[in-house]
Amino acid sequence: MSDLQSVFQPNTQAELAQFVTDNAANTKRSLQPIGGGTARCEVNADNVCEVQLDLLNRVIDFPARDMTITVEAGIRIAELNRILTSENQRLPIDIPQAEQATLGGVIATNWSGSRRFGCGTMRDYVIGISAIDASGQRFSAGGRVVKNVAGYDLCKLLVGSRGTLAIISQVTLKLRPMAETSAVVALTFDSLSQVDAVLSRLLTSATRPMMLDVLGRVGALARPNEGMGKSVHPPVLIVGFEGASREIDWQIETLLAECRPFEPRATESFAGAAAEPLWNTLRDFSMDSKSSVTFKASLPPSRTCVLLHLAIEAGIAVQAHAGNGIVIGNLSERVSTADQAIAAIKPLGELIRSCGGHLTVLRAPNEWSALHVVADSWAGSLAWTQRLKRQLDPRNLLNPGVMAFGPA
Repeated sequence: MSDLQSVFQPNTQAELAQFVTDNAANTKRSLQPIGGGTARCEVNADNVCEVQLDLLNRVIDFPARDMTITVEAGIRIAELNRILTSENQRLPIDIPQAEQATLGGVIATNWSGSRRFGCGTMRDYVIGISAIDASGQRFSAGGRVVKNVAGYDLCKLLVGSRGTLAIISQVTLKLRPMAETSAVVALTFDSLSQVDAVLSRLLTSATRPMMLDVLGRVGALARPNEGMGKSVHPPVLIVGFEGASREIDWQIETLLAECRPFEPRATESFAGAAAEPLWNTLRDFSMDSKSSVTFKASLPPSRTCVLLHLAIEAGIAVQAHAGNGIVIGNLSERVSTADQAIAAIKPLGELIRSCGGHLTVLRAPNEWSALHVVADSWAGSLAWTQRLKRQLDPRNLLNPGVMAFGPA
């Protein structure tokens, strides 16, 4: 942590609001709500906030019969999961590093994973929210019951706002029951064109997948003198199901029959406990410790395989939530300079911009600030975002320098 930074740890929400009020009226220091730090992009490290706000983490209300829970934003995802599991319920969002990540951080970044295809994103589960604006004013939107939609747009506005519009302090979530079991089918193909054709077919599938992921893996060659040389593994389409055992058995059988005409090189099915390692691998893909840079792209699903092809050619390992047009990329550990990273990412950004998509950097070394400029491809929404920022935070005290509303 920088010597210029301090951390404020409140004991109550009222104490936090008073601190923000005093700051706005007097010192006017820049403020940054902090969670577990798992989703913080280090590319913007030059914009260091003077005070970090540590959020509270208590359970406020858990009426299990209503399938809702109200908690403070600082609660760790692993702890939230333990509480929900005790009532056979869950928040069906795939969140890496759950022991460290906080609910407020997940909401602020609108993080979602492989189950996004069947379960949606955080915006689909936040039904009530309490927050503190830059002047210290406390406000709420939504409510504690699923049918209460008062202030619904404000709830959606703060999801994905990256702590730039208000400090999220308390959240009410709607929940889902735990699935009886799950299964994963991995289909290996010779080319991405085959995968693209299968994805088109699955749009009219009789099955109901929870997940449609594509993995494009690139492995470094054993001969280090070849620099950026790579060996490309065949693309793998991974389809996930959840539900009752009999239902899943039927869906696997149906899926394999629907995919058979496209001649997959290999197929493997994993059910129950045997499927968990693959679910976990997909969940944690963005946290590859060997990668120098991790990025996230959003584009029309029909262009996903085109982007995967470009990424693999550039030596980038990629995971696509193909049904939603979301692509996560990990640059090779051989990328050791900002210039190399820019050269790898720039062609992807050009494709993404051409089809109205977004590209942002999730993780990179502190000193590679130029990479953020190249990756920033959502300038089309900049004007209205800045207008909203000026209205809610006219002194620019909350996370200054961080762009709100990046790719969903």
